[in-house]
Amino acid sequence: MKKIVITGGPCAGKTTAIEFIKKDLTEKGYLVLCIPETATELICGGVTPWGMKTLDYQLCQMKLQLYKEAVYEEAAKKIGNTDKTVIICDRGMMDNKAYMSESELSEAFKILELTTDNIMKRYDCIIHLETAAKSEGYTLSNNSARTENKEQAIVLDEALFKAWETHPSFNVIRSTRDFNEKIASLSALIYKLIL
Repeated sequence: MKKIVITGGPCAGKTTAIEFIKKDLTEKGYLVLCIPETATELICGGVTPWGMKTLDYQLCQMKLQLYKEAVYEEAAKKIGNTDKTVIICDRGMMDNKAYMSESELSEAFKILELTTDNIMKRYDCIIHLETAAKSEGYTLSNNSARTENKEQAIVLDEALFKAWETHPSFNVIRSTRDFNEKIASLSALIYKLIL
């Protein structure tokens, strides 16, 4: 069983890319389980970062992410054939670092009994899709939870890059005008990992 994080700044194409990969790998005989983005799930459900203290919100998000990952991993084992199972996370635990101060992150890690090292070991591969704000095509219209302007999206993209860059299998796919090119690069990386 492989667990992959697709991360990157706002409007990087993560959700669209995950849908493509799921369809493609399923056609190749893989069981593909996709964990939806926890922040979007919470915000669309009314639990917002602007409605509470940053640490409190991030703890809610991190707890839910941990729980969802545990449920998906348990389900994968019960379905069987884990050699041909891929779990894809639309963002992972270290993404929270981009939205918190160092002291908030340290406090969250203490409360949840986590370390950067044991978080990194949870995932086989991290793929950072660079935000479209660095090329063309940035929009707020395709995600109701997205509020960042173009400049904020670039800052977040860079913070997310820094949050994950020490993972031993950290990969970056640069933004391009041709989204199909981005998808092809993502597919190639994933096939290299699982085949």
